[in-house]
Amino acid sequence: MIGTRRRAALKVITVGHERYRIGPWRGADDVGYVAPLSSITAYGVDRACAKLQTLGYDHVITAALSVVEQRHFIARGFQRREGLHLLRHDLSDIPDADIAPSISSRRGRKRDRTRVLEIDGAAFEPFWRLDENGLEEAINATPASRFRVATEDDAIVGYAVSGRTRNTGYLQRLAVDPACQGAGIGTMLLADCLRWSRRARTSSVLVNTQERNEGAYRLYRNHGFEPLPDGLAVLERFASS
Repeated sequence: MIGTRRRAALKVITVGHERYRIGPWRGADDVGYVAPLSSITAYGVDRACAKLQTLGYDHVITAALSVVEQRHFIARGFQRREGLHLLRHDLSDIPDADIAPSISSRRGRKRDRTRVLEIDGAAFEPFWRLDENGLEEAINATPASRFRVATEDDAIVGYAVSGRTRNTGYLQRLAVDPACQGAGIGTMLLADCLRWSRRARTSSVLVNTQERNEGAYRLYRNHGFEPLPDGLAVLERFASS
């Protein structure tokens, strides 16, 4: 490992007119993370990764990248780690959730985050689990965002992070405690995202999910999301590549 001990925090760097968020991957000490925040070039990718290497990260993982973004990273030695479905909802038909009277949702608060991350860790395999930095990034990734928790008898059993830009909504994250799945909680949180986006007059909502997550893919397809042709991918590179 190269470089000095670093603080486990994400930060934004600029390379000319390009912007990248870099830092640790999900709180890991030895794996770096890079996410483009603007249009990019292969040169900009080089400089962002060079900065990560000076911070001691020889293994770097990207955010979910579009096909165009992937080309610049692949040109610099990155390889595909995980493929993701990208789906779109046109907001024409929002589902109703059939849930028990004891289940409801409310605004998420700072003090809820410990429990929310416990649920996230139980709902996702290790590679996809969020840490505090990852949750913060999801909440702040767009100009407007919405953090909701689902409760059953006041206990938190699920959560969702939604975001939006001027014309597009995003379901950034959705997780339900595995012990409570099948009770309509995921549908309730999904519908909340869609209603919030429609009230803001966005034209559609996008969501991505890993290709192997058949349960999430089925939830989205059953509630009006349509897959887009290209999808996304997470790439990675080791220093020896």
